[in-house]
Amino acid sequence: MNFHTRKWIKPQDLNPNQTLFGGRLLEWIDEECALYSIIQLENPKTVTKYMSEIDFRSSAREGDIIEIGIEVVKFGSASLTLKCEVRNKMTRETIIMVDKIVMVALDENGKPKPHGKTRVEFVKDRLADK
Repeated sequence: MNFHTRKWIKPQDLNPNQTLFGGRLLEWIDEECALYSIIQLENPKTVTKYMSEIDFRSSAREGDIIEIGIEVVKFGSASLTLKCEVRNKMTRETIIMVDKIVMVALDENGKPKPHGKTRVEFVKDRLADK
């Protein structure tokens, strides 16, 4: 799994229990998956269609640094299925696991648009082809 983004837990990210608010974490995961999928599918109109069961395994506290990892599970005709793990950067303890997140590329009318991708591509390789 590749860990692309780090977040520093600040006071505004906490719940009344003084641990990381789950909704904030899910917002970060959704944004990270969207950015990753937009880049992979080369389509800025890529949206979240589905998120499977969310497994909160531990928590994070103010001052902790967490990292968000994403892995491609499968390419569909208009979709990209990912899995996600968020962990504490310093201890490597898993905070949350999401086994299945489906992102869908859309056309100008908001309908699924086939993307023609079958494997993970890196931007540096696309630039080398030009």
